[in-house]
Amino acid sequence: METYSPAEITDRLATLRAEHRALDARIAGMAANGEDELEAKRLKRRKLQLKDCITKLESLQIPDEPA
Repeated sequence: METYSPAEITDRLATLRAEHRALDARIAGMAANGEDELEAKRLKRRKLQLKDCITKLESLQIPDEPA
């Protein structure tokens, strides 16, 4: 498993969250305009992948508690 500095995690999270928001807006626009449903599904899949990555990186920010 790769190790990331706290600054790298924060930067990566910001990038992923921005892409997630952009996809959300694009998907909403496509739905409103009745655009390509297959493309919308592909974008939704990518959005879910981003969410998974965001969740994993957020978990790296939580300090380990001593047992």
